[in-house]
Amino acid sequence: MRDPFHQLLGLAFRARRVVTGDELVLRAVRRGRVRLVILAADASERTKKKWRDKCAFYAVPLVVTSDRMQLGEALGKHSRVVIGVTDENFARRLRELAGNDSLGVKA
Repeated sequence: MRDPFHQLLGLAFRARRVVTGDELVLRAVRRGRVRLVILAADASERTKKKWRDKCAFYAVPLVVTSDRMQLGEALGKHSRVVIGVTDENFARRLRELAGNDSLGVKA
């Protein structure tokens, strides 16, 4: 059974409140549509730096958690490195779940 964080992430995806893929998430961040960026803990250091910098510049919260396979599985996909959550309520609850568990580390 999956943990509440991944269950809620899957629900947000099914509700179409999630954007995945590097370019699509970046475009949505630039347009101010993303409320939370979720980054796989096993992303490369270059990718982590890129997203830390982008999120800091655009004032978007960033959560580094899980690995790419777990994030992809939560969405019913193969693997995902970066996910953008576009709904404020989903974003807030996902941040709470990531912060309360040892699952996530806010960066």
